[in-house]
Amino acid sequence: MAFRSYRNLTVWKKSMAFAEEIYRFAAKLPDSERFGLTSQLRRAAVSIPSNIAEGAGLGTSKGFLRHLRIARGSVLEIETQLTLAVRLKLTPRDQAIDVWSLQQEVARLLNGLIASLKKEPPND
Repeated sequence: MAFRSYRNLTVWKKSMAFAEEIYRFAAKLPDSERFGLTSQLRRAAVSIPSNIAEGAGLGTSKGFLRHLRIARGSVLEIETQLTLAVRLKLTPRDQAIDVWSLQQEVARLLNGLIASLKKEPPND
């Protein structure tokens, strides 16, 4: 894997925008969720670009892949938490739809990068 700055990766840029959107979305949840879903959503959202950056900084395909998979897990965690927020009627479904759309885009980009790296010969 040729080292690239994580800041140049589309998936990192989109995941940063996604984290910002999650912060805005979570701010609208009831105060009773401050230490529940609000905290969990924000933690998982920050984890995505952070793991992309950390993995890129390792300089190996194996390490990068490991952190990309962790980031993908956080994306799926957020999908579950958004679904729960709607099911518990903590937020209207229409407010979650735009967030889901961005979540799906980040997941697609992560999956594409993971697939691409898996095709490269290991450099570890």
